Amino acid sequence: MKEKMQKHPFLMCWFIFAICVIIRIVEYFLIRTDETVIAENFVHKIIGIGILLIALYILKLKPRDIGFVKTDISGIGKGILLGLLCFAVSYLLEMSILFFQEKNPHLDFYAAGFSLNGEETKRTAPGFILLCVFFNVINVIMEEGIFRGLYLKLLEPFSGFVKANLFAAFLFGIWHLVMPVRNFTDGDLSFEELIVMGIGYVILAGVMGIKWGLLYKIEGSLWVCFGDHLFNNVIATNLVHIITEDEADSMQIVRIIVAQLLSLVIVALTYKKHIKKLNPYYESSKS
Repeated sequence: MKEKMQKHPFLMCWFIFAICVIIRIVEYFLIRTDETVIAENFVHKIIGIGILLIALYILKLKPRDIGFVKTDISGIGKGILLGLLCFAVSYLLEMSILFFQEKNPHLDFYAAGFSLNGEETKRTAPGFILLCVFFNVINVIMEEGIFRGLYLKLLEPFSGFVKANLFAAFLFGIWHLVMPVRNFTDGDLSFEELIVMGIGYVILAGVMGIKWGLLYKIEGSLWVCFGDHLFNNVIATNLVHIITEDEADSMQIVRIIVAQLLSLVIVALTYKKHIKKLNPYYESSKS
């Protein structure tokens, strides 16, 4: 089995991806854990971590071999700092736009949840905040472990880093199609909105996947990716909201896009410097 995974890495990545997506679909469409008091689809992420551990066992690898290096755990702070700086810019931009539109924006801190009638509610109790953080830690461990750690470990020796990273980022983009598809089947999106949102999800998640792959290559560890990914999911998406007189987070997608594009530029420039440092003849070899 180990030899098959190493000889056919793209096929193996598709196979692991298919299993994870099927489990994800079951939870999103049937179990719908995010529509309970827990307010988070986490079951498929726990199973995904189990699948990751099985793959590592078959390949005779340890978590440190795919980037979970204990000695580099301080990299989480670097990732959080990257997220903080980029989202500070995007929050400021969003607040400025809403201010000039005379919508009186302000920040609010809460975890979004669901009441028994299915309506979204504000959860400010410490317990709900901690649950939000905990479930997103599980989420980030699973996604970084599989989409960056495992996939790049399998693919890079076979195809090189650039192709491996693009492929892993593509799968990461497809991974995020489940939510808009569910919204469409639930009647919350029209078919045209599904197409637009679906393409947007794939591109945005793909950009984030490329960025975290570059970070992994620069650092040789997943912890920086973990920190930035966690900041995006916990703070920018779930806990810190911009409220106006009419609604909450009306421009959240713009906020996320701005922050992710800014951080991609920073990481890409850092990666270029990193490659040039490793290979002083990098620039001349391109010309």
